[in-house]
Amino acid sequence: MKVLNKILISLAMAAFMSVISTTAFAAPSGEAEVKAAIEATLSGIKAAQAASKSGDLSGISKDILDAANASKEFRFEITERQRQKATKILKAARKSFETGDTEAGDAQLAESLKLFTEMKDKYDLTH
Repeated sequence: MKVLNKILISLAMAAFMSVISTTAFAAPSGEAEVKAAIEATLSGIKAAQAASKSGDLSGISKDILDAANASKEFRFEITERQRQKATKILKAARKSFETGDTEAGDAQLAESLKLFTEMKDKYDLTH
C-alpha cells in the first residue's frame, strides 16, 4: 500500500509540474524575429540616407525613428552595448536633421549603418 501511495503521489506531482510548466512547451521566439528586426533597422537607415541624398527631408525623421524602434527588437547579448551606442547615434542623427544640420546627420547615419551592419555580421556568424 505504501508503494502504491508513493507512485500515485509521484504521478500527481509529475502531472502538476507538466501542467504548470507552460514555458517548457512554449514555442521559442525564433531567429526570424531577430533577423527581421535588424533588416528593418538597416532598411530604415538606408531609406533615411536616400531621402537625405535626394533632399527630401520631410520624412527623414520618421525613417530614423522607425529604424531606432526596430533596433529595440534586435536583442543579441554579444552586441547589446554596440546596439545601444548605434541607437544613440541614430537619435542624434534625427536631432541633427530636425535642427537642419544635414551634414552631421549624414555622418551619424553612416556611422550607425556601419555599426548595425557589423552587429548583423556578428549575429550571422553565430546563427
